Amino acid sequence: MFTIGDFARYGRVSARMLRHYDAIGLLRPARTDPVSGYRFYEAAQLARLNRIIALKDLGFSLQQVGAILDEQVSVPELRGMLRLRQAELEAALTAAGARLAQVEARLRTIESEGRMSADDVVVKRTETVLLAELSGIAASYGPEDIGPVIQPLYDELCRRLAAAGVTPAGPGLAYYEDAPEESTGNTGNTGSTSDGGSDAVVVHAGMVVTPEALAKAGAKTDGGSGRSGTPTPTGLGFDVVTLPGLDCAATVVHHGPMSRILPTAQNLARWIDANGYRSAGYARELYLECPPDQEKWITEIQEPVVRA
Repeated sequence: MFTIGDFARYGRVSARMLRHYDAIGLLRPARTDPVSGYRFYEAAQLARLNRIIALKDLGFSLQQVGAILDEQVSVPELRGMLRLRQAELEAALTAAGARLAQVEARLRTIESEGRMSADDVVVKRTETVLLAELSGIAASYGPEDIGPVIQPLYDELCRRLAAAGVTPAGPGLAYYEDAPEESTGNTGNTGSTSDGGSDAVVVHAGMVVTPEALAKAGAKTDGGSGRSGTPTPTGLGFDVVTLPGLDCAATVVHHGPMSRILPTAQNLARWIDANGYRSAGYARELYLECPPDQEKWITEIQEPVVRA
């Protein structure tokens, strides 16, 4: 027989682990001295210990290991458990590969620019939100065309929300879509127009609101929530829309005025390309902080992406 120390050494485990296996009934010692409490093991028990270690290395819990060793798991069940573990490991490898690609992309950025980028990109899902909004047409998606349209929209939206007694429940959120070919006006009655054309975009300037606030203000929206993704008039001078979240968005935080957003957007575009994604539509802008001093503005850019 072996003492617990010798058995642990031959089995390549710790004595503490053997005591734990004894406590949970996974591997009992062949004999325990009734006076000293010392545990003793037989050489034949090394086979069971080796099976425990092998099953643990496959990722099974100790409870599952015990059931397998005691033949409480049938062969079809064991096959299913192994296939599930195989799928889990494959998913972990995929995730690790994505992280490796991000590390390699960051290394390339540091090597090319000689410094750490201040624009940290995070891929995540975004939530569905209820927005009160006004919209207008911009000649293009460029900052020089968006700025003159979106700022008046937000000024007017805030004025109309205040007049209706609706207090925003969250930050502003702007989103964009291609303008119809024959666009000659806007849906927010702000006077922003364009000649249409292939480059024109619809600018949606929204503020997060609650159904309760809309109902209290007397909004007429067939339930006060608006159809998913479709702006609905409220009768209060603004529309309401339930904007679906993005399943996969590459996001980055921009500091400062929106007139200087282009470098941040370009860094995001480079990250998307370097990390095996491609853009799936116009980016959204979540205005986290908008104090009077625009240098202190904090905006999150949310660009929908898919794997390339």
